Amino acid sequence: MKLMDYRLAKQAPDEMFLATGQVHEHCRPLYEWLQAQPADRLTQKRAEADLAFRRVGITFAVYGDDAGTERLIPFDMIPRVISAPEWARLETGLKQRVRALNHFLHDVYHDHEIIHAGVIPAAQVFGNAQYRPEMQGIALPGRVYCHVAGIDIVRAAAPDGGAPQFYVLEDNLRVPSGVSYMLENRKVMMRLFPDAFAGINVAPVAHYPDRLLENLRASAPAGIDSPTIVVMTPGMYNSAYFEHAFLAQQMGVELVEGQDLFVDDETVYMRTTRGRRRVDVIYRRVDDDYLDPLAFRPESTLGVPGLLSAYRAGRVSLANAIGTGIADDKSIYPYVPEMIRFYLGEEPVLQNVPTYQCRDPESLAYVLANLSSLVVKEVHGAGGYGMLIGPTSTRDEIEQFAQRLRATPAAYIAQPTLALSTSPTYVESGVAPRHIDLRPYVLCGREISVVPGGLTRVALREGSLVVNSSQGGGTKDTWVLQEALPKER
Repeated sequence: MKLMDYRLAKQAPDEMFLATGQVHEHCRPLYEWLQAQPADRLTQKRAEADLAFRRVGITFAVYGDDAGTERLIPFDMIPRVISAPEWARLETGLKQRVRALNHFLHDVYHDHEIIHAGVIPAAQVFGNAQYRPEMQGIALPGRVYCHVAGIDIVRAAAPDGGAPQFYVLEDNLRVPSGVSYMLENRKVMMRLFPDAFAGINVAPVAHYPDRLLENLRASAPAGIDSPTIVVMTPGMYNSAYFEHAFLAQQMGVELVEGQDLFVDDETVYMRTTRGRRRVDVIYRRVDDDYLDPLAFRPESTLGVPGLLSAYRAGRVSLANAIGTGIADDKSIYPYVPEMIRFYLGEEPVLQNVPTYQCRDPESLAYVLANLSSLVVKEVHGAGGYGMLIGPTSTRDEIEQFAQRLRATPAAYIAQPTLALSTSPTYVESGVAPRHIDLRPYVLCGREISVVPGGLTRVALREGSLVVNSSQGGGTKDTWVLQEALPKER
């Protein structure tokens, strides 16, 4: 593969090349390996990768796609490389951020100190659809609400024209997905290109399921030394069902649906061929609304009647906790830097993207006057749905969105359109720059840890900034270089 003809994207930093066209020093070993690869080898390996993913069953739902609800997630064979110093800073910032978010969640459901201090308006919390009054006063083991967080990170040019830097695009604290693709991407890369890892010290990620299991055990109710842990899925028709089954298998625990569980005397049990068995920790991949039809949506068939009562009684632990959605709502996101200052007394290591809250009349006026240059998102939205990317929208689309904004301004935030960094990507026409982001996974138990790397998502359409798998995006392996760690075997 020859990268001499690679053309950098305009106004966007590149992960492998400097603006001068020179290779970033930490990317040089990968660059030299790529240069030595015959084009036909990569074409062959690309087909093998597709076959490997198809055999394993790694698919994702692309809603509204006429070709069908399930699609193979495109995998790009050119990994994204992060240097050891860059990762050290990212890791520090991620731990700081999740620590503050857990403080905030405990505070919201107990003493409300940040609200009394006037840092966050009460209406922003108690009027939010993600706030769960049922959680008030519930004591959780270790005060941990968010056991698994997926923090979306982008690299973009600094507003002052300085060097590109990392920004937090959003926090995912409810039921963050994608970690199975991170793990499978690494497996496939090591199977297809073992020679690529020679001489490149890539930090391992394969221990993630063990670390997750350890943290789930640490979240068990008091007095439970050997907890029974299950992964709770909405079922095989859920878009991330592969991941639910994968993680259960990797951790060696049962995969269950709501109908497999029941509550008796404020205790959760699992139906088994040998009778009932108590369940102590539920890693739930079911949204709050559907967890317990007696407490939330009565029509839900996905949950367990009485689960909330068992939870309130401290007889079962849920990861993540009910009500964590209030901390990752996009209307709360602008306050996270202040949370870090308020709870930790520290300055944020990672910066937010500048954000306009459309509920504010002045911000709304600015957003409406500049829609063609902004990204507008629903505060409760996810998966890339319900958003406007001004620079790539037509005049009619902008006008229609403006009407929605005027009708329900509090339902939206707006941000500048960032020139997300690009990475060399193997596409039909050859190797070309495509925009990417990064979702590292932060685990909270007795301590906070981050597995080196994460899920790099790539917008496969030229010029597109939407990387979500649900919108047809693809993924890459993420290589964190760290001399202190052994190479993954």
